[in-house]
Amino acid sequence: NMCFAGSTIMTGRATGIVVATGINTEIGKIANDVLLSSDTKTPLMTRMEQFTKQISYVIAIIALILVFILHYKGHQPKDIFFFVVALSISAIPEGLPMVLTVVLSIATNRMAKKNVIVKNLNAVESLGSCTIIASDKTGTLTLNEQTVKIIELADGSCYKVSGQGYNDNGKIIPNNVLANYKDSKEQLEQLNELIYLNNEAKLEKINNQWISHGDAMDIALLALSYKIGEVDSNLHNNIIKIIPYESENKFSAVFYKKDNHIEIAVKGSVETVLSFCTTIKGPKGIEKINKEHIIKRNENLAKQGYRILAIAKETVDNIEDINNLEIANLTLVALIGFIDPIRKEAYDAIKQCHKAGIKVVMITGDHPFTASTIAKDLKIIQKDEEVVDGEDIDKYLEMGKEAFDCFIKNIKVFARITPSQKLAIVESFKRQGEFIAVTGDGVNDAPALKNANIGIAMGSGTDVAKETCDMIITDDNFISIVKGIEEGRYAYSNIRKVIYLLIACGFAEVMLFILSILFSTPMPLVAVQLLWLNLVTDGIQDIALAFEGGEKELMTKKPRPPKEPVFNKLLITETIVSGLTISMLVFIFWYILLYQMQMEVNHARSYILLIMVFMQNIHVFNCRSETKSVFKVPFKNNKFIVLGVMTTLIIQLIVSRTTLMSNILHIYPISVPKALLAISLALPLLLVMEIFKLIIRKKWK
Repeated sequence: NMCFAGSTIMTGRATGIVVATGINTEIGKIANDVLLSSDTKTPLMTRMEQFTKQISYVIAIIALILVFILHYKGHQPKDIFFFVVALSISAIPEGLPMVLTVVLSIATNRMAKKNVIVKNLNAVESLGSCTIIASDKTGTLTLNEQTVKIIELADGSCYKVSGQGYNDNGKIIPNNVLANYKDSKEQLEQLNELIYLNNEAKLEKINNQWISHGDAMDIALLALSYKIGEVDSNLHNNIIKIIPYESENKFSAVFYKKDNHIEIAVKGSVETVLSFCTTIKGPKGIEKINKEHIIKRNENLAKQGYRILAIAKETVDNIEDINNLEIANLTLVALIGFIDPIRKEAYDAIKQCHKAGIKVVMITGDHPFTASTIAKDLKIIQKDEEVVDGEDIDKYLEMGKEAFDCFIKNIKVFARITPSQKLAIVESFKRQGEFIAVTGDGVNDAPALKNANIGIAMGSGTDVAKETCDMIITDDNFISIVKGIEEGRYAYSNIRKVIYLLIACGFAEVMLFILSILFSTPMPLVAVQLLWLNLVTDGIQDIALAFEGGEKELMTKKPRPPKEPVFNKLLITETIVSGLTISMLVFIFWYILLYQMQMEVNHARSYILLIMVFMQNIHVFNCRSETKSVFKVPFKNNKFIVLGVMTTLIIQLIVSRTTLMSNILHIYPISVPKALLAISLALPLLLVMEIFKLIIRKKWK
């Protein structure tokens, strides 16, 4: 009897009393919940802020130390200034912001090919960080192709329904000793009328093809109606009042005229419909209802995995006062059991989540027994694990946040859940330090999607859900979420690889300058040469590294702790080892060029620039995996790496032989034999890092 703000009126006219406006309307409350939810920083944003601060502090400290050392050694302020500028250029990874965008964009493109549309670039890596996936059941873990498989009439007779899908293929088959089609014909015809009229879907055969529109449950009921027999379609013209289904109410009703009286057809959850019923149509006619007996029948069906709807009716003789009619004193007609087949891919997807250390939580409006059966089949829960329903949620919410958090901490299946309860569950898991991805498709899901760390809307969902979410699953399939997580982990891994490359090369350049200060040699490279290395050589290689294919082992590891730094102990150690190796090899060569070969400084710098280019080209292969040998990472995973190496070498050779560029960079042409010598001096880096990775692998074992 309520028309909510935002409703679309298709036809007709009405007079109503406005009882709420603005934020006090139902859609206003949803909008308020969305507005009140704060945008939380993604793990990547937090980590990069932390990393930027660390780099800034380290550079500042090293710069101050070098200023004192240079001043102590008697260097002029001008020379000190150029040293500090060169140091800053060396240490700061100028290409990092751009390559971060490239990595996330590549991952976004890969996700799109796997039916995951990302609305926010930062959400790419965030999905890879999630520790919990809170998923709907219908349409995500199942096919959302509801089919009626069983009818239990109120008199106790039971009928199986054959056939699958939205069509008229199938029969009504007796399934117990009480079932006799001849005796039940009248009841089945009455049931057929009720499910046909209390229905907002369409199912029709056009050009030998069945075309359906509307809610999956309603379409399945129309398919059942075709199997039972024909209904007088003119009865649709007699409908005078409709109460549509709402997730909060869990029932729908239709009032229609028939034979000088009003019939009320009601369908909904068993618990809700039973609350309206006082009688049943038993073997001997109308009898007083035994609700406990009906509830047990409902539970038996739910334990078999059926999703149950109750159908009830009432006949009212007073047709004058239609507006004051209440839904009460109904007669239960039947329980109808639906089967929504589980997606075949869901089994493997759940298994992958378990391997990856991700907890899968099912949140559904179905009966607890139905939810439990599906969850056990999918291995979301084991046999003895608890299933919590909406009543339990409300009870513990009243006890306070701490009690509620403790209660749901280890729960994996939530049944008979309302949208507001779903929001409370999401907020609780976030308070417990979990990084949660939540699926939803309705307007009422918007607050939960907005408050989740990652809101995932279904492609078939409402526009409101899609507007609120971070990403959209176009095929409504749970496996697509898992594929998105996989790509998110790959993206984060590639970000780490790029950071490793840039910081290791920058650290090598810093150490090269420190060694030159300690041994009182000229600067091995001038500022413009450092910029060339960082922006051109590194710039090409880090972009190539961004295309790196993922390592499958990443989906066998637990999610990263939210507070884990992007530049962790392993990367720091590898950076120090590789950076020291590069700087020492280059400095030894620099020292030989200056003091043994008596080479002019700018000529010597030409060799140093070339060998640094080769060193970085060698090191990019080391960066393809943090622990694997260079020779164990297939080139097919990233064909751009070789292309990047060839490009930097060709550019370097062209630049050294171009008068304008060689003058800008202060370099001279180098002969091919001497260039090959420079390449050979870069190879020991590969050997050192192979030995280091071998030690790491043995330590992990």
